[in-house]
Amino acid sequence: MRALVVEDDPGIASFVRKGLAEASYAVDVAGNGHEGLRLGSAEPYDVIILDVMLPGRDGFSVLQELREREVRTPVICLTARDVVDDRITGLNLGADDYLPKPFSFAELLARMHAVMRRSEGLSTKPIVVADMTIDLLRRSVTRAGKRLDLTPREFAMLEYLGRNADRVLTRTMLLEHVWDLHQDPLTNVVDVHVNRLRRKIDHGFNKPLLHTIRGVGYVLRDDA
Repeated sequence: MRALVVEDDPGIASFVRKGLAEASYAVDVAGNGHEGLRLGSAEPYDVIILDVMLPGRDGFSVLQELREREVRTPVICLTARDVVDDRITGLNLGADDYLPKPFSFAELLARMHAVMRRSEGLSTKPIVVADMTIDLLRRSVTRAGKRLDLTPREFAMLEYLGRNADRVLTRTMLLEHVWDLHQDPLTNVVDVHVNRLRRKIDHGFNKPLLHTIRGVGYVLRDDA
């Protein structure tokens, strides 16, 4: 999953970015409203965490402009002011949820999952492909009853492949959804991680599940 954090406080931005990265998110950070609007309008995010009190252009203005541009990405507003009128304003402008500062990261993560499920119909039920089970809540993977040890990045890639099982995903699609904007688009990082993931989920089992479609990309499927 890919998230945009629009927050001018470097400490809070770093805290949220680190937590989301540990939860297998690809994270981009914008330090002001103008940059947040630019990224939020141009990039395919699954969720936007938007601070209301931003320099230059405040969060309400960014949210209103995003919705006017028909950007339907779920938005969770953050504010240091626990004021009912602010929450009402944000929700009326199109926010999906509202969280006052200071906040628990666990609560933020739970609210993110909730708004994404509502907006996109994302399920947290385990993904099953042949004899492999991807448990999205426990962030664990088993195949033929054997637990597989994946890094957060490998799990994020497998989750994306699993949610799109039987669909071929290009290298660009994987790069956009699993890595952030700072990743060089010409890098071979996708191929490297796919090879590592394949060794973990296919090596030693009866049949491969992760397939290369030459010249196109990769697909997770049960050929049987």
